[in-house]
Amino acid sequence: MSSQESAVLEAQTLLSGLAIGESPRWHEGRLWLAHWGTGEIVAVDLGGRSEVVGQGPPGLGWSIDWLPDGRLLVTGEGLMRREPDGSMVEHADLGGLGVDGFNEIVVDGRGNVYVNGGCDFDPGEGNAPGIIALVMPDGSVRQVADGIAFPNGMAVTPDNATLIIAESFAARLTAFDIAADGSLSNRRVWADGVGPDGICVDAGGAVWTGVAAFGENLVGRVRDGGEVLERVKLDMPCFACMLGGEDRQTLFMLTADWRMTDGFAENIARLTEGPRTGQVLTARAPAPGVGWP
Repeated sequence: MSSQESAVLEAQTLLSGLAIGESPRWHEGRLWLAHWGTGEIVAVDLGGRSEVVGQGPPGLGWSIDWLPDGRLLVTGEGLMRREPDGSMVEHADLGGLGVDGFNEIVVDGRGNVYVNGGCDFDPGEGNAPGIIALVMPDGSVRQVADGIAFPNGMAVTPDNATLIIAESFAARLTAFDIAADGSLSNRRVWADGVGPDGICVDAGGAVWTGVAAFGENLVGRVRDGGEVLERVKLDMPCFACMLGGEDRQTLFMLTADWRMTDGFAENIARLTEGPRTGQVLTARAPAPGVGWP
């Protein structure tokens, strides 16, 4: 896969002073994100005005999304739901899945909730303990995929037919067909040799994701098969991408100063204890966002 001839987009800063921003979602006219290391859910408008709009777990590795009826879901040790009165309740019992902690989430157009877990930072060579679980609208829970090498961002195409997941440790995007009952099948490689984390899909059928190792700090628009159509060169690694704005053609990129030369604990301490380097960057995208999230 080559990105040498792809068009280059320019990024601008929308918001600074974050620890680590993750799980960006365009919702009710603003970009919402999980502010890791603070336990905050933050929303920012296109003018850069931000506010804390909710609370999540205090640590890292959690995400947000919404049910079709507008209630907020938050992952972490389990799957929680915010009720209209602001109280947090368990949305579904994930305890039988054999996974400690759940990371990313996507709710598709039918109200099916996909969550993933098994993000082992030292799984051993050749091991891929990550899973994808499905929570149906009736509250039933079942595992629908396993063998995922550090599962990260997920996206569902607008026809509810395909789920794409970032396998960060395998440096690839992996796609599944979605059956009528929410089951996943026909596992296949969408793009190899990328550096994926949080992802989103556009109307051209492409995925916005990291397109190289963290050290190169590239974000790219990647079509099925791995061709990079457009790219953005950043100063820091990008943790997640999201398309939003009134026409859904604003590309939001969440970055922070993650250093591959440092260990995991060193990076976390530096990013959460300060100075805070996390940012939300924007660029004009060539095609609007579609599907979910």
